[in-house]
Amino acid sequence: MTKKVRMAIVGASGRMGLQLIQAVHQSQTARLVAALVRKKSPLINTDAGEFAGIGSIKVVFSDDLEAISDAFDIMIDFTSPQATLSHLAFCCKHQKSMIIGTTGFDEFGKEEIKKAAKKIGIVFSANFSIGVNLMLQLLEKTAAMIGDHSDIEIIEAHHRYKKDAPSGTALAMGEKIAKALGKDLQKEAIFDLTASLNERALGKIHFSTIRAGDIVGEHTVLFAGVGESFEMTHKATSRINFANGAVRAALWLAKKNQKGVFDMNDVLDFNEF
Repeated sequence: MTKKVRMAIVGASGRMGLQLIQAVHQSQTARLVAALVRKKSPLINTDAGEFAGIGSIKVVFSDDLEAISDAFDIMIDFTSPQATLSHLAFCCKHQKSMIIGTTGFDEFGKEEIKKAAKKIGIVFSANFSIGVNLMLQLLEKTAAMIGDHSDIEIIEAHHRYKKDAPSGTALAMGEKIAKALGKDLQKEAIFDLTASLNERALGKIHFSTIRAGDIVGEHTVLFAGVGESFEMTHKATSRINFANGAVRAALWLAKKNQKGVFDMNDVLDFNEF
C-alpha cells in the first residue's frame, strides 16, 4: 500500500482553506494531518472536516505550528504575503516542502522564496487552475503571432475581499505576453488609462480590474486589431479547481523530492507542450 503524503493547510478556515480540506480529503494519495488557523481563533479544537461540511476527519483546527512540525510532509499556503513568509521560515527550519498560492508579493518577498528554495522544494504559482495554466501557454503563442499588431487588454474580476490588484494571474498573463513580444512588462503595462490623454501606443498591455460581489475569478485577454479582435477567457465557478490543482502540485513535489522553485508548468509538464 502506497504511503499517503501528509499535508498541512494554513489559513484552513478561510474560503480557500475549506476547499483545500475537501480536496485533500478526496485524494487517494494525500492525507490531511494539520489544519492551522490564526492565533486564538474561536475555531481552535473544532473538527476541520465538520466545519468544511464533509463530516469528522479527526483533525482539529490549531494555531500551534511547532506542535505539528514533525507530523507533515508538505504545507499548502494560500494566505497573505506576510503570513506566507513566516510560514516559509518555519518550513525552512524544519525542512518541509511548500505549496504557495499566495499572491501580492513584493520583490523582497519573491527573493525570500528564491532563497528558501535553496533549502526546500517549493511550487509557487499565481494560479493552480489547470485551465488557467493552459491559457497561459496559449497566450504566449497567440501574442507571438498577433501581439505586435494588436491593442492588448487584460480584464480580471474577483470578489470584493481580494486585496491585491491586478490579480497575480492577470500579471502572470501579462508577463507571458510580454515575454512573447520580447518586452519588459514593467515598461509596457498600463494600469491607468486616465493618466495620459495621448493616443495609445501599439503593443502596450492594459490591465482592467473589477472587484465585486462573490466572483471567484474571471480573466479575459483581448487582442484588438484593425478589422478583427480575438478573445481568450477563463472563468472559475468554484475554488475547488484551485484546491485540486494545489493538491496535484503537492503530490508531484513529494514524488520529485527536490529543492528549488517550481511552478505549474513543471507540475503539468507544459514545458514540453
